[in-house]
Amino acid sequence: MRYKITMLVSEAQQAFFAARRPRKDSPHTTAAYRRDLAGITALLLAELGRDEADVEELTAPVLRAAFGTFADTHAKSSVLRAWSTWNQFLTFCVSDGLLPGNPMGAVARPKTPPLTPKPLRGEETPEQLLTAAADGARRARDPWPERDVLVLALGLVAGLRAAEMRALTPRSVVGRDGELRLHVHGKGSRDRSIPVQPAMAKLIEDYQASCRRRFPRQRFPASEPLLRDRAGNPIGRGALEYLVKSCYRWAGLHDRVPTGANLHALRHTFATRLAEDGATASEIMSLLGHASLATSQNYIEATGREQRAAAASNRTYRALNGLAREDSSEEGAAREADVIA
Repeated sequence: MRYKITMLVSEAQQAFFAARRPRKDSPHTTAAYRRDLAGITALLLAELGRDEADVEELTAPVLRAAFGTFADTHAKSSVLRAWSTWNQFLTFCVSDGLLPGNPMGAVARPKTPPLTPKPLRGEETPEQLLTAAADGARRARDPWPERDVLVLALGLVAGLRAAEMRALTPRSVVGRDGELRLHVHGKGSRDRSIPVQPAMAKLIEDYQASCRRRFPRQRFPASEPLLRDRAGNPIGRGALEYLVKSCYRWAGLHDRVPTGANLHALRHTFATRLAEDGATASEIMSLLGHASLATSQNYIEATGREQRAAAASNRTYRALNGLAREDSSEEGAAREADVIA
């Protein structure tokens, strides 16, 4: 039996977001979904040669053409994310009777790349980075070492993402002295609580004191963002990324940052060190706010591979390899002599 409900693609997308409201997606997630839908929709309409289209026109050939054009100018990760967004949208269309089936199964997608942790390279790199920031190594136009150190520490010893750092408020630090915790509103609206040691509590106090010195006429309510830019406004995403990147550069450690990691390398360093020190996958999952235990397990497995690779790089192995070859040569000569005899 043919489906009977007809709706414009733009109207269906509005209905899709309305249906997702009870999920309480983060603004960042919703914005990413909107970009993915808008980008592919523009290519679909260009393929059809019209300004608007009905949902029933979202066929496999049209979608394949649009995604092919999209893939020509976007990275694999972007194509994979857009594919996932459209798969969810068209699944919604099927459930609402707008389509008889989801055509995304006929649209090729990149393979999901395995998660490879990207911690800072070098055993002492985190400590060197923090020391350099505390000493004012970052030669910014308006140096602010208290803030720089706090940002780095939030990544290195609390494992916060950029969005989580920006969402912190003075009220995020809860509990009594000696038992303080950092309340984090994380990705996917998953809240978590991270124990705060006295050293971190002191960094937060020092930073807040520096805010009062820098902006004596401003008042920062406890409900507003904790981290500020040099004008006293909540720090933006780009400014936060630039701050961390410049900390690497001024500390002379930029060559120890994995490609594409930047601020996220701090979080990966936190997780990797947890795994190296014996934390379980469930403990890592709880502290980092992962949605899947498998994601946390990747850090433990990656740490094992790195330890094996580090052990194998021991230059003494070259001598052992040489001995093994000599033994093989002697055994071969002995067997050959036996044959001749």
